[in-house]
Amino acid sequence: MKILLTNDDGVYAGGLAAMREYLSRDHEVCTIAPLTEQSGISQAITFLVPLFARHIDFPEPNSRVAISGTPVDCIKLALFELCPWTPDVIVSGINGGLNAGNNILYSGTVAAALEGARCGIRSFAVSLEYEDNMQYDIAAEIAGPMIEQIVKTGASPKVCININIPSAAISGPRDIVIVPMESISRGQYYVEGQDPKHRKYYWSTHGPPPKIGPVTTDEHALREGKITVTPLDSDLTCADSVAKLRGLRFEG
Repeated sequence: MKILLTNDDGVYAGGLAAMREYLSRDHEVCTIAPLTEQSGISQAITFLVPLFARHIDFPEPNSRVAISGTPVDCIKLALFELCPWTPDVIVSGINGGLNAGNNILYSGTVAAALEGARCGIRSFAVSLEYEDNMQYDIAAEIAGPMIEQIVKTGASPKVCININIPSAAISGPRDIVIVPMESISRGQYYVEGQDPKHRKYYWSTHGPPPKIGPVTTDEHALREGKITVTPLDSDLTCADSVAKLRGLRFEG
C-alpha cells in the first residue's frame, strides 16, 4: 500500500518514528508532519500566514517533510501539493497520550485522520496511553496489523478509525473491542497558581473520568486495559433535530 503518515506531536516524535519503521517494512510511506508539536489544535488550519515545507533527512528518497502548520495543514498540503502519489491509507500517530471520549474533539491526531476520511481516503488515528517510558515500538507492532486487517475488510473510506492502546496492553493481554466514544463531558478543572513575577495563572488539568453507564464506551474499555477501536464520522449533523426543526414555522 501507499501510506501517508502524519501526527500532531511533531516530525521528530518517537511515536511517528516507530509507526514509520513498522509501516515501511511492507509499504511505501510518505511522512509529512508538523515541524513543532501541535497537540490540542483539533481541526485548525493556517490561512493568515504562508506555510513552509522543509525536508528532513534530505536527500534521502524516503525523507520526512516538516510543515510549519497544523496536522490538518499537513494532510491538505500532502494530498494537493507534496505527496508524490494519492495514498491508499492515511495514518496519524502514534500519539503520546490517549485520544478517547471528549478528547477526540480537541485532538490534532484525530483531526488529521478525519481530514483524510473527508477526502475519501481510509484513515486511522493511533494513540498510546502516556507514561514515563513510552514503548512506541511495541504499540506499532500492535496497531500496524490492526490497520492492515481493517483495510482488507473494505471498511468505508469516509470513516476515520480511532485506535487507542492502554499501557496494560503493552505487556499484558491484548483484548480488542469495538466501542463508541464516551460522550459525557468530564468538565474542565484548573489549578490556580502564581508565577515568579507574581502573576496569577490557571493551568488546565484532567477532570475525573465519567462513571460507567449501561453502554461500554472507549474510556470505560481503556480503564479495563482493553485496546479500543472507534469508527468516527465527520458529519456532525443531528438527524433527529433536523426532522424536528423542519416542523417549525419561523416568522420573519
